[in-house]
Amino acid sequence: MKSNIARLVAMAAMAGAAAVMASGCSVARKQETVGQYIDGSAVTAEVKAKLANDPATSAANINVKTIDGGTVQLSGFAKSQHEKDRAGELARSVKGVTSVHNGLVVKP
Repeated sequence: MKSNIARLVAMAAMAGAAAVMASGCSVARKQETVGQYIDGSAVTAEVKAKLANDPATSAANINVKTIDGGTVQLSGFAKSQHEKDRAGELARSVKGVTSVHNGLVVKP
């Protein structure tokens, strides 16, 4: 009898967890879907790689975040206006980027 109750409780917990996980995939207003999050992560990684491989930019001082399925936000510090501009150019050159918010602060 106790094992049947324990089994029912375990099954109810698993069903509840599955319901929570399934509802977690639904999209509320201004939230990314799982696909958008994965696409955004790929875009972020590609922008970071371009920054790291470009001799005019210091990827260590530039933070990259992709939001809203293609909007790239750059933050952090640039050593010059040229570095700030170059970082924006590199971000715009990545496939999937729809806009760039260049919030880099020039700090020589």
